[in-house]
Amino acid sequence: MLLRSLNSYTVARGDDIADAVTIGDDVLSRSDILGAATSVAERIMGAQRVAVLARPTVSTVIAVIGALIAGVPVVPVPPDSGPAELDHILADSGAQAWLGVAPEHDGGVPSVPVRLHARSWHSYAEPPVTATAFVLYTSGTTGPPKGVLLSRGAIENGLDALAEAWAWTANDVLVHGLPLYHVHGLILGILGPLRIGSRVIHTVKPTPESYAAAPGTIYFGVPTVWSRIADDPEAAGHLRGARLLVSGSAALPVPVFEKLTELTGLAPIERYGMSETLITISTRADGERRPGWVGVPVRGVETRLRDEAGNDVPHDGESIGGLQVRGPMTFEGYLNNADATAKSTTQDGWFVTGDVAVIGPDGFHRIVGRESTDLIKTGGFRVGAGEVETALLGHPSVREVAVVGVPDPDLGQRIVAYVVGEDVIEKDLIDHVASQLSVHKRPREIKSVESLPRNAMGKVQKSRLE
Repeated sequence: MLLRSLNSYTVARGDDIADAVTIGDDVLSRSDILGAATSVAERIMGAQRVAVLARPTVSTVIAVIGALIAGVPVVPVPPDSGPAELDHILADSGAQAWLGVAPEHDGGVPSVPVRLHARSWHSYAEPPVTATAFVLYTSGTTGPPKGVLLSRGAIENGLDALAEAWAWTANDVLVHGLPLYHVHGLILGILGPLRIGSRVIHTVKPTPESYAAAPGTIYFGVPTVWSRIADDPEAAGHLRGARLLVSGSAALPVPVFEKLTELTGLAPIERYGMSETLITISTRADGERRPGWVGVPVRGVETRLRDEAGNDVPHDGESIGGLQVRGPMTFEGYLNNADATAKSTTQDGWFVTGDVAVIGPDGFHRIVGRESTDLIKTGGFRVGAGEVETALLGHPSVREVAVVGVPDPDLGQRIVAYVVGEDVIEKDLIDHVASQLSVHKRPREIKSVESLPRNAMGKVQKSRLE
């Protein structure tokens, strides 16, 4: 069963938990969730797909669980989506209704209310593991978002692999304030506790103050969240009693990793994944946590590196290659887009992530970044933007940085760094990188900016840098 802790027999047996899910000031027990979600399931049974405006509310949780009970695929929609994006998601997904509150621009799609106090105890058969659970729309850099088809079996396998890697049990209390429309906040952050049986506290907003005020054993955050906590020693001190601090969705800067370790006594867990694969690589609760590296494949996952000609790249800790993964938590394909599905899968069944990485002899992985934006070919050399960014973050003048390659008639691409900081002196930063790395990896240009463009998950949107 996908959501084992919501099994009606389990709840009736006396294993109900009064505070299974807390979002802000709202608290739901297991029986609250099961009764209200089953009532939702009765009203949508037989639907093709439903859209959920994924605000950080208990109504969102009830809507999603209700659809899963009914076996109806859920299309989580970011609350800040614009009209064009909403129209595309609704038309492409074929969602027949908004489940719960609809946005002002509803696309002409009717809404089905979610009643928090309604109760039904009807029992429905568990859908097959091959059934689609979610259609998650990716925020691709080119073209409209693509709908990623995730099966129930993929989610079960993905969550169970993380439970093993992180020693995640029903005794844990997960705390996070991440958006509920993607893998990190929704599948890991809500479905994970409901499968494993642990409690979850969603802080609505992921501020240092809210994390400090929520007593937990596991905390989820993106690098922006952890950077702010690292800058707030008092808030960071409240996390010293936790078991795991988990960072994902983007690379955690090494200086933030080191500062968190110093302030909390906990070296962060870093992990790697995508909408199409869920989490495939992670450092382990019982293993080494190495700054700048995301660990080893989780249970059931295989990884490999390929060069542009399709040849193997050695696992020597230095050579950069395109990362490919294979495992039981990968997606079923892109909705209505057979061409994109085919392009993302090799003939022997590996998913082409589009990321470039390094794998060490010990199996540890370091993600260099997106092949399209973070692999810079300059003067005949292949340079990973992340390595240059890490070096720059080690300079006291730099708070944030994004490194890109821009066309250059002589070098092919020249390395340009966009820096947020104080007293930024171009020559000092260029010389700093040249003293830390090979000289050919130094930026040829430093641009001082007030901020870096980021999406809701904290990832820098390098395509918006000018």
